[in-house]
Amino acid sequence: MSTYKLLTPGPLTVSDSVRAAMDFDHCTWDDEYKQITQDIRQGILDIAQVVDQDYTCVLVQGSGTYGVEALIDTMVSPDDCLMVIRNGVYGDRIKEIADYAKLNVVDCPVAIDQVPDLDQIDQLLIENPQITHVIAVHSETTTGLLNPIEAIADRVKAHDKIFFADTISSFGGIPIDFTNIDGFVGSSNKCIQGVPGFAIVVVKRDLLADRAHNASTLSLDLYGQNQTLDQDHGKWRFTSPTHSVVAFNQALKEFKEEGGVTARHQRYAKNQEILSQGLKALGFKTFIPDLYQGPIITTFLYPEDRDISFQDMYDYIKSRGYVIYPGKLTDIDTFRIGNIGEIYPEDMEKVIAIMKEYLEGK
Repeated sequence: MSTYKLLTPGPLTVSDSVRAAMDFDHCTWDDEYKQITQDIRQGILDIAQVVDQDYTCVLVQGSGTYGVEALIDTMVSPDDCLMVIRNGVYGDRIKEIADYAKLNVVDCPVAIDQVPDLDQIDQLLIENPQITHVIAVHSETTTGLLNPIEAIADRVKAHDKIFFADTISSFGGIPIDFTNIDGFVGSSNKCIQGVPGFAIVVVKRDLLADRAHNASTLSLDLYGQNQTLDQDHGKWRFTSPTHSVVAFNQALKEFKEEGGVTARHQRYAKNQEILSQGLKALGFKTFIPDLYQGPIITTFLYPEDRDISFQDMYDYIKSRGYVIYPGKLTDIDTFRIGNIGEIYPEDMEKVIAIMKEYLEGK
């Protein structure tokens, strides 16, 4: 099997030491393992700069989407109304989750290459006083667009509504002020640079206590999961992804050693800057305006004078040590390249050189 680095928004390339941490089998009932879980929960709160008295960190088996669904299913009741702000596939998925749960929804669709209009959000909240909760995606990896999550949170709280954020692909990689965010979701395999296995949900304790037994599912009940984690000092209700947990614990240590959110954001932003400038010089164009472009992943348009097959280009780049992502847009031919994980500026330079060689051979 060929080896390569992942230029994707997660799963992503992790360090050798994170990978090595999984080379040991842990017992889920063991006190040392439960303490690892507790250390992770506290570590997440520390990154968000929120305190345990006000917020709790609930770990949920599964991908980030499981965390989003757990948050919605637990925290939004049939009598509530959820406003969904969406400008990409992951915002669409949130609406789909709410529709599956047969919740009352006020839809706020936005063009896929634009950020939400704050005045429109104000107007929808005024026109729909039944809205109790609002949710939006921070880093929309459909395109690479970065929504102004703090400004959205401020507007929502001005109307005294509860605000949740999907920060799955941004938490730990982009500085965020969580002051007006009541709950948010992360993932083990994104900017902290762990491996897939569990979602991270952080929510205000008083709000969660108010939603005891509200969830319509057993396994996605955040209240029940949190009760067990708190009362049994880090014991998960059901079988936990032990190898993912210990890998994440190691990733957290390396995250701190690198310099936390500030340093990681600087590296990701530098990666994105080098990549974007380099591919533009080769004739590619970025899909998202620079003003809205985030540092996590970038969507590129092919040069207009070239007939390029994504699969052919993908295979060429993969054979030289890197894997890129296909585009997620249905009506425009694009591809995406991620900037996160154990990826550095020299990797971006190598990818640009590979792309240049590929184009010269066409």
